[in-house]
Amino acid sequence: MSTTTTPIRSSTGAADGPAPVKGPVPEGEGRIGLRANLRHIGALARRNALQIKQDPESMFDAVFAPVIFILLFVYVFGGAIAGKGNNDAYVNYVTPGLMAMMGMNIAMAVGVGINDDIKKGVMDRFRTMPIARSSVLIAKIVVEIGRMLIATAILLGMGFLLGLEIHTSFLHLCAAIGLSMAFGASLMWIFILLGLTLKTAQAVQGMAMMVLMPLQFGSSIFAPPTSMPGWLQTFTDYNPLSNLADAARNLVNGGPVAHSVWMTLGWAVAITVVTAPLAVARFRNRT
Repeated sequence: MSTTTTPIRSSTGAADGPAPVKGPVPEGEGRIGLRANLRHIGALARRNALQIKQDPESMFDAVFAPVIFILLFVYVFGGAIAGKGNNDAYVNYVTPGLMAMMGMNIAMAVGVGINDDIKKGVMDRFRTMPIARSSVLIAKIVVEIGRMLIATAILLGMGFLLGLEIHTSFLHLCAAIGLSMAFGASLMWIFILLGLTLKTAQAVQGMAMMVLMPLQFGSSIFAPPTSMPGWLQTFTDYNPLSNLADAARNLVNGGPVAHSVWMTLGWAVAITVVTAPLAVARFRNRT
């Protein structure tokens, strides 16, 4: 159906231009409801999952990294830390800590993927669609949580083969996995923000390593902090990865968990509250 506009004429009779015609707001330009937002997240998550199916090599880090890390740390450092012949005891110490490390490594891949999508123009296409900007980022996180679950399952499977024992219950193990997922999801917002801010994927990886290395090795993931210098012990006490590793370790092996669990959840909420709005705003401006 065509629309006819009538020129507005001034007092001199000259046409000044077409009169504005009021009409309905195009569909998708208003506020998007919760149901539509969830539908968009589901569609975008499916798109990201299909990308992984078409590129199986993108799963290499989730599949092989847990195997390499647990073998490396148990057989290279286990004897030195737990004592010769006590590798089984070290398996129970390091495996819950490696769950925290897996979350950080998977989170780093999110930022690299976002940066790559921007370079390929994928985000420009999303911009033309009537979807919430946050749904694009949340869909990324949903799929990466799935990859994190796969990496954690492989890590635990290797741990059981090497002698890991659950001294509490299966529910406690599930709680440790859920806590690792929650904290890993919060870290993804940091790396999404890096991916949206830095110009290249190499820069994202370089910045991520500068963040990852001190947090991972300056924690209780691999060794008890009692053997560290005083200043490093102070850093370790405030390191959120130490809280996560201690919480997961005590949930698996038994021990007090309240303080470390609440500290981990507090860190996860604080990181998400601060970085998620910044990431969404940066994504909106960048695209």
